[in-house]
Amino acid sequence: MFCPFCGVHFGAFVPFCASCGRSLELLRGTEQAGGSDAPGPSGLHSAGISKQKNTNPTYKQFLDYRNSKSKERQSFTHSKVPFKQQCKTVQINIGLMSRQGYDLKAVRGKTLPLNTNPEITAQDLLKRAAIKMATFNKDLGEGPYVLLYPDCTKVVNVPGTERPFTLEEYKKEIGKNYSRITLFICSERHFEGADDTSDSDCEVVITSKSTAEFYHADTVVFEPQDYSTPDPKHIETEEAPGHSSTLQPGQVVTSDMEDLVKSPYSQYTELCAPCIEEEDEDVVEVASPNAHTSVEDTNITLSDIIGNLSHDIDHDRVSRFNISRANVWDGAVRGFKRSSYSETCDMLVNFTDDAGVFEEGLDAGGPKREFLSLLMKHLRDRPIFDGPEGHRFLVYNANAVREDAYYIAGKMIAVSVVHGGPGPHFLSENLVHYLAGQTLFRATVASITEDETRKALQELENSTSVDVLRECLMKHSTMLQTAGCLRHISKIEEKKDIVSDYLRWYIIDRNSSVLDRFKDGLSALHFLDALQQHPTLLCPVLCHTEKQLTGLELERLFKPDFSPSGSNRRLLEGQTVGYWADYLLDCEEGQSPVTLEDVLMFATGLTSLPPSGLDPLPRLQFLDNSMYPMANTCLNTIKLPLLESYTLFKSQMDFGIQNSPGFGCS
Repeated sequence: MFCPFCGVHFGAFVPFCASCGRSLELLRGTEQAGGSDAPGPSGLHSAGISKQKNTNPTYKQFLDYRNSKSKERQSFTHSKVPFKQQCKTVQINIGLMSRQGYDLKAVRGKTLPLNTNPEITAQDLLKRAAIKMATFNKDLGEGPYVLLYPDCTKVVNVPGTERPFTLEEYKKEIGKNYSRITLFICSERHFEGADDTSDSDCEVVITSKSTAEFYHADTVVFEPQDYSTPDPKHIETEEAPGHSSTLQPGQVVTSDMEDLVKSPYSQYTELCAPCIEEEDEDVVEVASPNAHTSVEDTNITLSDIIGNLSHDIDHDRVSRFNISRANVWDGAVRGFKRSSYSETCDMLVNFTDDAGVFEEGLDAGGPKREFLSLLMKHLRDRPIFDGPEGHRFLVYNANAVREDAYYIAGKMIAVSVVHGGPGPHFLSENLVHYLAGQTLFRATVASITEDETRKALQELENSTSVDVLRECLMKHSTMLQTAGCLRHISKIEEKKDIVSDYLRWYIIDRNSSVLDRFKDGLSALHFLDALQQHPTLLCPVLCHTEKQLTGLELERLFKPDFSPSGSNRRLLEGQTVGYWADYLLDCEEGQSPVTLEDVLMFATGLTSLPPSGLDPLPRLQFLDNSMYPMANTCLNTIKLPLLESYTLFKSQMDFGIQNSPGFGCS
């Protein structure tokens, strides 16, 4: 008998299966349980056997049934595989090639992943690759493009075959995974230019005299006019009877004996004889495509650059900013994020005081300049910046990324400079050089504000021997390995390279994603383009400068409007101008609670001279009906009181300037 559940054979009936543990009571009284010796009449026994054969399966039927069910389950499992294969997508790499000199070379840092179908053709792959590359590279040149293999050949057929290109066929031929396949797109102009230059190269074939005798043409002997090496001996050749020696274009013929006698250097100098150019031929310089051919114009001034950028501003349309002096940053962010805001519109700024009352005065330029000055001051202290005072650089901040603060910060700087406001004057020189596309990088350990990292770099800098340096490298291996700076050293001088590489990673490379977004903001009003074209003039606008305002600069900046010469008022005005010059000197020397920056802010709404210059030019006027100074920041005019003594003049100036913030109150 056998178990109907698992098929295990038994010699006699048992109540439970020893293999699967199922109950076998259902077999009691059947042919399997009773066997052929079961009691009963033969007729009844035969009928019982016939009946059991009709109702109970045999062991072979049971195995066949189980096999069919197993195949059915397998077919259910694999039925969707072909559909998945049809919808399968793979990832390859797409790079960019450009002509460098006379060759096509891959551009570093431009490789991007591309998800595509394995059955894609060359034309479809080219279209998708061009779209992908243009999406992530705003500076990509105009098409059309061609799709190239890594060996710079055009993608038409699968290499080594006549079959049209498909990604799946190429993968089979090359034997690599899809993720390791890299194809390139290249401008058709660069591709054809590289072919032209490669085809124009002359080919020099060197043969012996015995080989040259097989050619049938007259022999032309060429002797250069001048030699950089001693004059080689002339080769005397005699024509064999019935034969004439032939010289193919670009072919050099030497005798068999000379091949053995002449030194390799002599052969080399003969082959490389100089090509003598006539004096009347013009020499044409061909610049490398990747070279930065634009030369900075030294005849243009900073104010001219800003003036050219400001031509895009439409003064007939305005973007409104409602700014509270208690929270300048919040109002600025709301204004820049407003859907109606455009950097090409003029700015209309309304200030409110601490009580929420709008300050009197129309914005004809003064409130805008003061707002931009306050904005640059608040921007300096935002958490997206790190580093010492005056040398701050961007750092990654997850919350700022979600709020797109890096883009807004870049746009704020561009708008401030182009709209007549000040530059930030707090960015690190290394950051600004990177933004301007320059390779100059000269950071120091003092740029790191994090104590643990700064101390680790100082330990590396202070290492006095190779053993001490290696010990420091192992001690801080995790930190250095994260930056890709951990390596084997053999000289103590290598510590400078390790520290420099880490500083570049810390300031630039690890923050590359937010730097790109910051550059997008700086591109407003084409300011980033101007920065890259004129770095010498525009970099100081962004960087910290040690130069401070001087009293002499402000004295020369404000031109006085005098009364007619010979009048009594003119005498008082001349005396007041002297008081004004002494007051500026006291502010410069710290003899007054007011600084020169406060004086400039009082008169123009700016704490520093803007890169665009002041328009209109600052003027100095006089008051005979007020004891305190007054100013019109829209006209860049300061009005001085006509007082009898310098002591009174100074005290009134200090009081008026210190209590003047707000428009309509100065």
